[in-house]
Amino acid sequence: MKIAVSGKGGVGKTTVCALLARYVSQKGQRVIAVDADPDANLAACLGHPDPQGIAPLSSFEKLIEERVGGGGVIRLNPKVDDLVDKVGTEIDGIKLMALGTIPKGGGGCFCSPSALLKAFLIHVLTQPDEWVLLDMEAGLEHLGRGTSSGVDGLVIVVEPAPRSLETAVRIRALARDLGIKKLWAVANKIGSDDALPTITKALGDIALIGVLPLSPGLAGFSAKTDLASVDPRIVAAMEKIYEGILSE
Repeated sequence: MKIAVSGKGGVGKTTVCALLARYVSQKGQRVIAVDADPDANLAACLGHPDPQGIAPLSSFEKLIEERVGGGGVIRLNPKVDDLVDKVGTEIDGIKLMALGTIPKGGGGCFCSPSALLKAFLIHVLTQPDEWVLLDMEAGLEHLGRGTSSGVDGLVIVVEPAPRSLETAVRIRALARDLGIKKLWAVANKIGSDDALPTITKALGDIALIGVLPLSPGLAGFSAKTDLASVDPRIVAAMEKIYEGILSE
């Protein structure tokens, strides 16, 4: 399965992505976790001891020049099939790839780092034997650029706040414009079931496949932590999310 995780900033999408990566890995599946958020936090959430020391793919200038070229002439199909092993980081069996920030010039800029990152995403999203989980940047920009096209489905993380739900509805419209047919929602920071009817009504036809409680155990969470020791309700929620995705 190739799943993108999106949502408004601050709703906990990186935590949900890390939880899902850990849960799927514990099921014996091979997992590649891709941090596609320029404000990269997935390594820390996966429990890496030195997340700031992880160099993103976009920072490998020599590698980019070798694979893509420069000086106005770039290869649109560079070799990328070895990048996970070459520059990725393994965290408890989960392969992490941090993409980093793509330099932006004018509106039509298509630079060498952009070419490599785009080719890598196309490659990794066609691998048959791995779960690929993309922690997307907050908001809608990545959908507007088409970064998440090619995934099997999109998980939208929401919290019981009007702006979060409004963002989810806009994400739904853009996702469908890109041809992403499978959309799921995960409600996070839920302190009471009283919030669920409002969330479900706002989401409309987006299936709510999981509810994560407002839990002190998630403060400072990293996926190296045994989930059962954090909060048993989280384990039950991740089981529902996992099965909800597979049922589609």
